Amino acid sequence: MILGILGWTVLPLLGSIIAVVTGHMAKNEIKNSREQLGGDGMALAGLILGYTNLTLGLCICVIIFLFPAVLAGFWTFGDQIFNALP
Repeated sequence: MILGILGWTVLPLLGSIIAVVTGHMAKNEIKNSREQLGGDGMALAGLILGYTNLTLGLCICVIIFLFPAVLAGFWTFGDQIFNALP
């Protein structure tokens, strides 16, 4: 969970990846201990923080790379698109 929080603040990509990996490791260790170990909720919180940060980062990267292409398409073909509308 600590690395999930760090993934949102100090270490955006690296912290999130490590949070996901260690979260899965912790959940497996808790499951294999036959519930003698606690911390399942904290492991789940780390997974949620890590996955949401990675997903949001991926969406931002897609927007950053696609926005100039869409803008260039409107710049180039904008007159043709808007003139074709009834």
